[in-house]
Amino acid sequence: MRLSYGETMQSLPVPWKEDLVPAIREAFAAAKATLIVMDDDPTGCQTVHDIPILTAWPVEALRAEFERSPVFFILTNSRSLPAREAIGLNREVARNITKAASQAGRRFMVISRSDSTLRGHFRAEIETLVAEFGLQKAVTLCIPAFFEGGRFTIGDVHYVKEGDELVPAAETPYAKDPSFGFASSNLKDYIREKMGGAAGVEDICSISLEDIRRQGPEAVARKLLACRDGSFCVVNACDRSDMDVVALAVFRAMEKGKRFLFRTAAAIIPALIGLAPRPLLAAGDFLSSSKGCGLIVVGSFVPMSSLQLAHLLKNGDVCGVELRVGRLLSGDGHGEVERVTGEMNRSVDMQRDTVIYTSRDLVTGATAEESIRIQAGVAAALIGTVRGISAAPRYVLAKGGITSHDIASKSLEVKRAIVAGQIIPGVPVWRLGEGSRFPGMSYIVFPGNVGTEASMTDVVCALRAKG
Repeated sequence: MRLSYGETMQSLPVPWKEDLVPAIREAFAAAKATLIVMDDDPTGCQTVHDIPILTAWPVEALRAEFERSPVFFILTNSRSLPAREAIGLNREVARNITKAASQAGRRFMVISRSDSTLRGHFRAEIETLVAEFGLQKAVTLCIPAFFEGGRFTIGDVHYVKEGDELVPAAETPYAKDPSFGFASSNLKDYIREKMGGAAGVEDICSISLEDIRRQGPEAVARKLLACRDGSFCVVNACDRSDMDVVALAVFRAMEKGKRFLFRTAAAIIPALIGLAPRPLLAAGDFLSSSKGCGLIVVGSFVPMSSLQLAHLLKNGDVCGVELRVGRLLSGDGHGEVERVTGEMNRSVDMQRDTVIYTSRDLVTGATAEESIRIQAGVAAALIGTVRGISAAPRYVLAKGGITSHDIASKSLEVKRAIVAGQIIPGVPVWRLGEGSRFPGMSYIVFPGNVGTEASMTDVVCALRAKG
């Protein structure tokens, strides 16, 4: 059932008022455990700042990160892979983390960060990490809340905010994803759906908003301690203060021996480390004075991405170059990439902000795996196009999670970056590290499902005004 956002929020218990951030910071330090976020696409850093991101995970790189950073992200991009390949990738990353942590003499906590609209390899990734990290007795906390993107969990039902309505997630286009579709908005039912019978009613509990807002962290910690070993726990949340209560409760339960694996969206990450919010970035906070155009790459097919693309092409004074997916799949992929690369470079040479975008007709396969393969072919074409850029852009903006990862790691050859902050809520800006094609350049990761119709246009125009 759809709910009124305003009326629903007013009807909820008053948020917990005590400032818990100092206590969380103390508890995080006392735990002496590095927080590692294994991110299935690059958008999970949309709530943090001044934190490193790795796009590769050799043991020596992970060990170096353990020795200098209390928290870091590893971008696996596993959402772009079929399930069996995602399992292999998660297994490899987990084993390298374990080796690196042993060499560095560090304990660690793991977040399996995934989509706030419930898409991703839920069962495959959780079961793989449980096995690799020896977490058979751990409670898996399911926390898809992401407030900046309008994702809230109330009464165990996960909602997506559309205008002044809260829409149950299963009633949104995201639930019809050809690879990761689902039928349940109630997260207890969603877990049973995704686990395929491997989790029964008795294996799933929840922390309610009443628990969080009326009882506080000590009571929530007691509820966490009471969760059965190896069970799932759904966490309801509508506000950062809810996440702070849960974060402190997690540490209190850990102090008494409880272990956790996190399957979450982005909201819990800053809460677990006591990271204070930072004001949104202005263009002058991160853009260099170098000349050149902006390069915008749009691969995401979710409805909001297509709306934002159409608005940008109409109102953004940009040069648009379409990558025609039908031609890619007809066998002339090389010729299509050459054509698009040539048009892109002519526009870049004129220092015009340039948009490379895939045609908007979504092409799917007969199976989820075949659909992922088609998406991979389109991604490869975008990668090849951006690799062919003839002059350094002033910045790159990539639209969509999988697109953002591929452009960063394969076109721009990024191995490590630092999250500078967010330019609008939920849209992070990276500063590219040494070893990338354009060290120090700003890279804007624009999730497919974040913002309003005009948001991408507003960002591009603001960056041009600063030029």
